[in-house]
Amino acid sequence: MIRIRFTAADFARVRFAPRPAPLQELNAALMMMCRPDEELLFGLWRQRVLRSLPVTVRPLRDLVPAQEAPHFIDVFSDTLQEGLDTVRASRPDLVRSEIERVYATHTSPAPLWIRELHQGGANAWQVLRRAQHAAFETVVNPVWTLVQDLHQTEFTRHALAVAEHGIGAALAVLVPGTRLHEGVWEFEGPERDITLHGRGVLLLPTFHWTGHPLISSLPDHPLVVTYPAGPGLPLAPTGPVGTDDALAVVLGRTRLDILLRLGEEHTTSELARRLGVSNATASAHTAALRGAGLITTVRAGRAVLHQRTALGSLLVQRRIGTRRAHG
Repeated sequence: MIRIRFTAADFARVRFAPRPAPLQELNAALMMMCRPDEELLFGLWRQRVLRSLPVTVRPLRDLVPAQEAPHFIDVFSDTLQEGLDTVRASRPDLVRSEIERVYATHTSPAPLWIRELHQGGANAWQVLRRAQHAAFETVVNPVWTLVQDLHQTEFTRHALAVAEHGIGAALAVLVPGTRLHEGVWEFEGPERDITLHGRGVLLLPTFHWTGHPLISSLPDHPLVVTYPAGPGLPLAPTGPVGTDDALAVVLGRTRLDILLRLGEEHTTSELARRLGVSNATASAHTAALRGAGLITTVRAGRAVLHQRTALGSLLVQRRIGTRRAHG
């Protein structure tokens, strides 16, 4: 369990990243590639990406010898160029200590270029920069426009939650399983207890990671919480990988049918009648879609009206585009 301890002043310093961070999105994607996950869609995505990676990316495996990355690559700049420059400007003592930390329990010796990076060698920094740039271009850049759209949707969702309920209530429902009680924000993850001491918190959604929120706690920097957001599907420039009905695999056929119909408002009873299910069944499915941020529900008199959100419409558009592409 991760516990983050706030004072009243700390709540005033919670910020939401206005734009996605290219290198952190890359870090999340690379973590997802290394995660032992048997889920069909991510398995197919992983195979496709691994086949497409150029050899210039291979040094990144040396940098993360045991699925534990050095903290100096935790960079949250909102352009790739600035992010790469920020990595290069890392303090030498931080680079040395982090390389020593990630290799402390690794049985094999560090490769030559890692030893040169440890010593601050310019050629080693060029190796790292080329690897990060090539990995971003291969893994993230093909879907970067989609990441930006999803980030804007998540930004809007969070802004509305804060405006309507306050920052405390918004944090408590940021991701499933979070809890805010007596100034302590708790969520699933490796055991950690963090007191902010006025540093502030930056909230950053990622769309390539489905695990627990990730924490970056660097000295003299805000605490960064990178949390999984979006539809929980592997992103692809022409839609989910593997089949034009991939959404049905993930959502279920009935929920997909509901999502497709909700380009226009429907009541629960209208959905139930059109789909041939009971009102209770239709209500359960709409509740699940609403919880995923794919539809909204409002009451109009005695009726309950459902309609797709921007995120739900984006998924439908991607599915339609995929079906057309495959003819």
